[in-house]
Parts: sequence; structure tokens; C-alpha cells
Amino acid sequence: MKKLIAANWKMNKTADEAVSFMKEFQNLVRDGKNADIAICPPFTALSAVSAELKKSNIKLGAQNMHFENAGAFTGEISPLMLKEMGCHYVILGHSDRREMGENDSLINKKVISALKHGLTPILCIGETHEQRVKDETQDVLENQLIKCLQNVGEIKKVVIAYEPIWAISKGNPNQKAATKDDAEDAHLFIRKLLEGMYDEKSAKETRIIYGGSMKPENAKELLSMRNIDGGLVGNASLDAKSFAEIVKSAK
Repeated sequence: MKKLIAANWKMNKTADEAVSFMKEFQNLVRDGKNADIAICPPFTALSAVSAELKKSNIKLGAQNMHFENAGAFTGEISPLMLKEMGCHYVILGHSDRREMGENDSLINKKVISALKHGLTPILCIGETHEQRVKDETQDVLENQLIKCLQNVGEIKKVVIAYEPIWAISKGNPNQKAATKDDAEDAHLFIRKLLEGMYDEKSAKETRIIYGGSMKPENAKELLSMRNIDGGLVGNASLDAKSFAEIVKSAK
């Protein structure tokens, strides 16, 4: 399967800035044959980016959603609203959201709701620096995966994003990513977990992507690893040329 390269803009870019980015970026990746591409802008730019993607193979994604279709949830966005905007993907369980108090139980509800409405969840899991130092990485990944995928039947419809929290740039372009071997080990461990939870075929066909400071300088190396099926790109996705270089690395 093709690699999936997804841009997570976080709280960056106005609608006008998003349109300018898309015009430049699409000129840089015209053939779109290297990888499947997703752009996940802030909610306020979804409509503008959606309009730019009408004649494109690039998919639109959102950065979060509520699990209910409607209701008294001030400030939230429902799956129906995302579908109306033309979203294909939705990022769930990102470490930024977990830091705000989201837990695995809530994320699980969101995953189930996304699948119910035909959205592809990009489910983020990963360990902190403290957990890594204590050699708790595998325990953390297993615990998050089991809880977030409870009652999820068809795992192939979910994208798993391994984002080691200690490697996320949070706007620092000099932040070091995991080494290719560390990232590959974690991805292989996740795939083996999925094999035990589901079956070998499903685990093999599930995309597991890397989400910790991927940039043009390390993308080719990371994406060359057998079990890394793409990248969830933060800071480096804010620049069209930089993000295009990463996409071109995904052969």
C-alpha cells in the first residue's frame, strides 16, 4: 500500500493562509503518485481547504471531533459537520488533546463514532519521556491501544499514529525525532499487538504511521523502514516546500 503523509497544522493558518499554502503545495506535488496525502487544518480553514481540494486526490482531515452528532456541547464539532465539510480523516487522541485531559475512554468513543460515520480515524498513541526512561514504552502503547480500540471491529479502517511525545517538536524545528530503529521497533511492536488483538492479515493491512518530528532531513530514512507506513507531520507541514519534500520521500 502507499504511504500516508498527513499534515497536522495544529492551531496555525487562517483560511487565506491555508488557501495560499494549498495553491503552492499542489503545484509542487502535481502527480500525487508518491503517497496518499491528507491535510488537517484548523476547523476555521476546513471549508477553504475543502474548496481547493475538489479536483485533487489529496484528502481533507480534521484535528478532533466530538463523538455525538449534535447537542449542548459548546465549542465542539460533530462527525456530521466534518462529513459535510468533505473530511475523510480525523485525528483522535493526539498528545496535545491528552494533555488537555482527554483519556482513552473518551478517545474510544470518538473512534467508534468516526467509523460509524465513514471517517477514517488517525489514532495517536505514544509515551512520554519519563515513561520511556522507566522502560514503560511497550506497556503504555499496549494499554492505550487496547482501551482506545475497545469494540472496534475492523482495524483496517483505522490509521495508528505512533507519536513518541518526547520527540514531538511543539514548534521547535531542532527537536530530534526518534531514530529509525527506535521508530521501527515501536511500529513492529504495535503491529504485533494488532495481530494478537485481531489477526495477522488485518494487522498487516493496517497503516501505522510515525508522528514525532518528521522533516525533510529524516523522512526518507524513517519511511524506508518496513513497518512505517507514513507520517503525521506537524511543524514541517506548515511550509509547502518542506511538506512537499517529505511527500516526495515516500516512494
